[in-house]
Amino acid sequence: MTQMDYKYSLLGSSVDDYRKRPLLLQVDDTPMNLFAVLEVKRDLPRRWSTLGCFRKIRLYSFLFGLAVMFLIMASYILTGDKKGLLLTPSPYHFSSLVSPGPFAFNLSSVKDYAHIKLVVKSITSKVEFRSSRQLPELKALVNSEPHMFSVIPRKFLPGVKNPCWYEEYTGNITSDPYRTNLYARYSRRFRTVFQHLRNTFRKHLFHRGGKLYRVRCLPYFYIIGQPKCGTTDLYDRLRLHPDVKFTTFKEPHWWTRKRFGIIRLSEGFHDRYPVEDYLDLFDQAAYQIQGNLTANASGTPSQPDIIIGEASASTMWDNNAWVYFYENNTQEEPPFLIQDFIHALQPDARFIIMLRDPVERLYSDYLYFGIANKSAEDFHEKVSESLQLFEGCLTEYTMRSCVYNTTVNNAMPVRLQVGLYIVYLMDWLTVFSREQILVLRLEDHASNRKYTMHKVFDFLNLGPLTKDMESEITRSPASNTRRPADKNLGPMLTLTKEILRDFYTPFNEKLAKVLRNDSFLWESNSKL
Repeated sequence: MTQMDYKYSLLGSSVDDYRKRPLLLQVDDTPMNLFAVLEVKRDLPRRWSTLGCFRKIRLYSFLFGLAVMFLIMASYILTGDKKGLLLTPSPYHFSSLVSPGPFAFNLSSVKDYAHIKLVVKSITSKVEFRSSRQLPELKALVNSEPHMFSVIPRKFLPGVKNPCWYEEYTGNITSDPYRTNLYARYSRRFRTVFQHLRNTFRKHLFHRGGKLYRVRCLPYFYIIGQPKCGTTDLYDRLRLHPDVKFTTFKEPHWWTRKRFGIIRLSEGFHDRYPVEDYLDLFDQAAYQIQGNLTANASGTPSQPDIIIGEASASTMWDNNAWVYFYENNTQEEPPFLIQDFIHALQPDARFIIMLRDPVERLYSDYLYFGIANKSAEDFHEKVSESLQLFEGCLTEYTMRSCVYNTTVNNAMPVRLQVGLYIVYLMDWLTVFSREQILVLRLEDHASNRKYTMHKVFDFLNLGPLTKDMESEITRSPASNTRRPADKNLGPMLTLTKEILRDFYTPFNEKLAKVLRNDSFLWESNSKL
């Protein structure tokens, strides 16, 4: 078992072994490792007899056949076809491959509306909402992330609105403080930003008692979700406020992915990004809070009202990495969630959630992230397949377990689970108060930006703006709208919309009840 940094280890096989089997072929429900087949001994006789040549021809024919089979299977993956072919699932204690539910059918030819309705009816009959979950103890959180808790203090600078502190700098002041930052390794944009930070790093060091200190900050607020719900537009407008600063780019995804070494979900694991790499992203904003130390020998920040935001739209829902790093002792559910760690470090943090009709969100998500062969018909089949996978999980596990089931989430060709907003919100409300979470609707934001932006300003306790500044923030064109090529594909099929509306209805009803706002029922069938 290969040990990871900070006392983590992968469950099951080592990382190297896991990467050696990236493709499984399902034959009679028995997974077969193709790379094992390709290990063919080539110790043939050296004499060029007729028999030897014949054997060579047979061997080369066999290898050629394997190569053709491999190329065909690769084409299946590239075109998104998953009939009998699955990427290696997560080492989750569920089953070797995800099984369909009791309503199995041929997804490539199904046109029977009543049949799909049975699948949805089976799912909705199993929907249940637990009032609470077992919260982890602080000691367990610290033991799982000892380095992170050793870097971030429990108290921050007094008199400063944003959570900041001074950290002793023990490095060589002539060396590059960002030379090991992994964000810079994988992003050209970061390399440019860090070049500027290198040039100003030394003048921002604070001298006291013969020691050097650097200012460090965490975000005051987080825009945590959801994808394709208008978070980019909200981020772009908030950046225009003079008292709001963000990371060097919108979505660091540190809490959900980079912390575990996930760069791209299709590439497996890389080196884990330490918390220092994440904190580096806030240095530019931290320097503005700190101000000019030359004129301020006390080190007291000169702009204490500036706040920092972070806008990774995966923070609310993406806990898929848990199964690789945490021991499974909670009956197929994550023992720790992202919000547990944030709350332990920042109990006063604030969160903004932007939601939209989950039916429309899923179609927008499909159009944005789909690779090839996108169409309303293809979306319908992917929805049908995903519903069957989710229903299959519910035959053995609870609804909440299936929402956090990494294998199911990875296997579903569309991200149904992201639209189950209430499941995630209820878990966030187990550690943060309702007053710390602002929930908005994209539909309201699109129809009245001035209203929603004022709600955000009030929630973040931001000061008043001039009329010109307010006009600039609220009248800017919308960001990250649907691409022209995707618009040309037209709307989803009416049948697909009806199926998805039936699926999401019980979740929307619970959401509206918790928020005490019937607009979250999305009964107006918005087409945003």
